[in-house]
Amino acid sequence: MRNLTFKAQIEKNKETGLSIGYVPAIPGAHTQAETLDELYKNLEEVTSLCIEELDEDEISSLQSEYIGTQQVSVSV
Repeated sequence: MRNLTFKAQIEKNKETGLSIGYVPAIPGAHTQAETLDELYKNLEEVTSLCIEELDEDEISSLQSEYIGTQQVSVSV
């Protein structure tokens, strides 16, 4: 067994007050929680569940280089 590290994006929903987190490199790895501690635990669990059925090549292909985040503004 080995440790894998992925970047997670975390946002706060203004309507519900919940923190929402997702791992962009892993389709389906997203969750929400009332506290950040709970969110981190949930992210670890959902990430583990999403990759447990993958083979070594598929897991290797999930690793990506983190570049950063960018805020985009649009007029509507």
